[in-house]
Amino acid sequence: MIALRSTVTGRIALTVLSTLVLLFLALPIVLIVVTSFGSDAFGSFPPDSWTLGWYRQLFAEGSKWPAALSLSALVASLTTVFSLVLGTTAATALVRSRLPLRSAVYGLVLAPLVIPQVVIALGLFLLFEPAAMLGSPIAIALGHTVLAAPIAVMILMATLQGIDERLEDAAASMGASRLTVARRITLPLAMPGMIAAAIFSFITSFDEFFISMFLSSVDTTTLPVQVFNVLQFDVDPTVTAVSALLIAVAVVALVLVALVRRLGGSGKQEGLLPTEPAMGLSTGSEAS
Repeated sequence: MIALRSTVTGRIALTVLSTLVLLFLALPIVLIVVTSFGSDAFGSFPPDSWTLGWYRQLFAEGSKWPAALSLSALVASLTTVFSLVLGTTAATALVRSRLPLRSAVYGLVLAPLVIPQVVIALGLFLLFEPAAMLGSPIAIALGHTVLAAPIAVMILMATLQGIDERLEDAAASMGASRLTVARRITLPLAMPGMIAAAIFSFITSFDEFFISMFLSSVDTTTLPVQVFNVLQFDVDPTVTAVSALLIAVAVVALVLVALVRRLGGSGKQEGLLPTEPAMGLSTGSEAS
C-alpha cells in the first residue's frame, strides 16, 4: 500500500511539474499573441480593448514589413532548395556508401550547429564582403544553408536508414539502373523525410537573425532584422503582430511535420532524432 501510494504521489507530482514547465515555456508566446490583439500602443497586458489594427498596419501603404516578409520568404525558399540538395547528397553518401571516416565527416557536417552563430555570421561576412555580395538574397540564402543543411542531413539520414535496402537490391537485380532505383524506389520512400527536412530548413531560415544581420544591407532586410531595427529605436506595437505571425509560421510548420509523419508510415521513418543517424554510423564503422 505504501509503494502504491508513493507511486501515485510520484505520478501526480510529475504531472504537476511537467504542466508547470510547459506553462512556463509557453507563457511568453501566449503573452505576445494576446498583446498583438490589444489596442494599447505600448503593448500592455492584459489589453484594455481588442483590435486588429496592428495587423492592418503591417500591410498599409508605405510600410516596410511587406518587403521584409517577401525577402524572408524568398531567402527561406532558396535555403530550402540548397539544403535539400546538399542534405540528400550528404545523407546518401553517409548512409549508402562506405565513406572513410564517416563518423568524422558526420561530426564535421553537424559542426555549424555547435559553433556560435555569431562566429559563423562573422565568417560569412568576411567571405561575401570582398565579393560585393552583401545584401544579395543568394548570399543570405547560402549563409542560412550553413545552419539548415545539417538539420536536413540528420532528418534524411534517419529516413534513409529506415528504408529496407533489399528493395533497392531487388530492383537492381531485375535490371533497373541506379537512376531508376533512386527515382522509383528510394525517392518515393524517402519523400516524408524530404518534406520534413524542407519544412525545418524553411523555418530555420525564416527565423534566422545573426547571419541575416551580418549579410543584409540597408535596402535588403529580412523580417527578423527588421524587427530588431524597429525595436532598437522605438517601441512599435506592430512588432507584436509580426511576432505573432512568426509564431504562427512555426506552429504551422510543426503541424505539417506531424501530418507528414502520420501519413508517411511507421517505423524508423518516424524517428527524426539526430541520435539515430549517429548510432547507425557507429554500427556501420564497426562492421566495416
